[in-house]
Amino acid sequence: MDFIRETLSTLPNFISYIVVGGGLQALFFLIYLWITPYRELALIREGNTAAALSLGGAMIGFTLPLASVISHAASVVDTALWSIVALAVQLAAYAVARFVMPEFGRAIPEGKIAPAVLKASFAISFGMLNAACLTY
Repeated sequence: MDFIRETLSTLPNFISYIVVGGGLQALFFLIYLWITPYRELALIREGNTAAALSLGGAMIGFTLPLASVISHAASVVDTALWSIVALAVQLAAYAVARFVMPEFGRAIPEGKIAPAVLKASFAISFGMLNAACLTY
């Protein structure tokens, strides 16, 4: 019984971090949807695989550093602050990808897979680098 009580003693921390992490993911998701020049969710509902790859890569790219921050943070506030940095880096990755390949704005809505894979790769690779830099 002590084992169960000890294990469950960390449940409030888990709940705090999962709520903050989920909220930060939702914030990133909304900002990302707002800054892209096309409507990913509508495209995905229509079966556009390129939009799904692009958006999925961005979400993974943000969640990698978010998970790293949660693992290493001193507090929930620390997690939130460093996650905002991670969010900014992920948005910068999007800007770099758009600079390198400005036709993303046309290619993704047209369902072109190759540019979507490249865009997702930018997001994930920046996310991995960001996660590594956030492990202090």
